[in-house]
Amino acid sequence: MRLVLPDAALEKLCAYLALLEKWNARYNLTAVRDPESALAYHVLDSLSIVPTVAASAPARILDVGSGGGAPGIPLAIARPESGVTLVESASKKAAFLRQAAIELDLANISVHGGRIEQYHPSFGFPVIVSRAFSSLRDFVACSRHLLAEGGRWFAMKGLWPKEEIDALPDDIEADAIHRLRVPGVEGERHLVVLKQW
Repeated sequence: MRLVLPDAALEKLCAYLALLEKWNARYNLTAVRDPESALAYHVLDSLSIVPTVAASAPARILDVGSGGGAPGIPLAIARPESGVTLVESASKKAAFLRQAAIELDLANISVHGGRIEQYHPSFGFPVIVSRAFSSLRDFVACSRHLLAEGGRWFAMKGLWPKEEIDALPDDIEADAIHRLRVPGVEGERHLVVLKQW
């Protein structure tokens, strides 16, 4: 994937996968259970957006509906200079995210256990990401209050979501759509970058 990762990143990514597998056996964090598939669908898929996100040089990243931690935890490992906030409404998943941040020694992660609509920090986020969270319209609607001025939404999708793009509010447009190539992942993957007028 031609990524340059910080020292100890590979070790932390492997430790994340091991934690995910351990917790998944009890708490059903994700449907992907095979370790090889988890590597492709959780770690490599998440890392595929690093170059695009890094181009924004965000001080803060918000991961909406983080679930088992993808893409937020791999992003935090790949970009230790960025503060990454993981938002997850399911209490067991939020507990996993907190434990993963502790065990992986990721001081740049914070976790909000609750609905995104109820999260009201005193600052905005220049980058808001989601993966398999909702329609683009709903993603924007529930997180609009958290976008910093000039910020962007980054929505990870499968097929090119033409109908979802067409259904966006008039003041939101697709700024860019990147086709992602992820080793070990079959089917199309796209990153839709949205901006607000």
